[in-house]
Amino acid sequence: MTSAPLDSALPLTFLGPEGTFTESALLQVPGAEAMERVPSTTAAAALAKVRRGEAFAAMLPIENSIEGGVPATLDAISNGIELRILHEVVVPVSFVLVAPAGVSLADITAVGTHPHAWAQTRDWFGENLPNATHAPANSTAAAAHALVAGTDAFQAAVCAPLVAQQTGLNILAAGIEDNIGAVTRFVLVGRPGSLPEPTGADKTTLAIPLPDDHPGALMAILEQFASRGVNLSRIESRPTGQFLGHYIFSVDVDGHIKDARVADALRGLHRVSPEIRFLGSYPRADKQQPQIRSYNSDGAFDDAAAWVQSLL
Repeated sequence: MTSAPLDSALPLTFLGPEGTFTESALLQVPGAEAMERVPSTTAAAALAKVRRGEAFAAMLPIENSIEGGVPATLDAISNGIELRILHEVVVPVSFVLVAPAGVSLADITAVGTHPHAWAQTRDWFGENLPNATHAPANSTAAAAHALVAGTDAFQAAVCAPLVAQQTGLNILAAGIEDNIGAVTRFVLVGRPGSLPEPTGADKTTLAIPLPDDHPGALMAILEQFASRGVNLSRIESRPTGQFLGHYIFSVDVDGHIKDARVADALRGLHRVSPEIRFLGSYPRADKQQPQIRSYNSDGAFDDAAAWVQSLL
């Protein structure tokens, strides 16, 4: 079972401009191709459109297999009016080095691209253009489009092959990623509504503030998952920006909020951290089902609840 196809009069938005890996991820969501799609310059801007009701949902990168979580997305989702992750997509990542006509490798002193793309091509540049500096851009496609517009901040850009085709820039080198097989995980984020039904291969995302800093504070959070057999597939700390040492833990767990073990873990987490934020339960892109011990099954939780009730 998969999520229902998207259907809304409102447009979708994504981290633009056109041709980004993010747009490619969006087009993999059933129904997205038939809807209006509007690019946004930043993750915060994209989610602001969703929160204001100007867009139905926003597709954003949240995790990379090489660099880990994407801070801009994690922070934008975890703060502000509550939102929900509706869908996830995993996209293989391959990069090309592009430049306008007449520019050769010997002419390049600065390269524009997104910081994650630069991090994934460091080895190639170390071997081929060791003196080239990085000029950060909001996205790989934005850097390529800046070249087309005539920027003098850099002479070349790292982007997706699709962007090279769309812009007509020359490809100076292809397959420059340091880790063949790297992937980026994208999430489609919308406003709270009905949850996708459990599929048996689901993921739940949470933002859990650390209520106060004391010995065992993190353990009190983690044991809520461990004692119920809920596996964490990702955990990262992000500063709240309020004061030094104040953090939110961004967590992905295997399972759906309608699974008894996950629901019970959330009850325990709410006792420990009342400001916990539920960011959605949705089908996993890889469709991998978690291994669940018999005593953590829905039936085991039901039997335990019935046994306690019989004692009252």
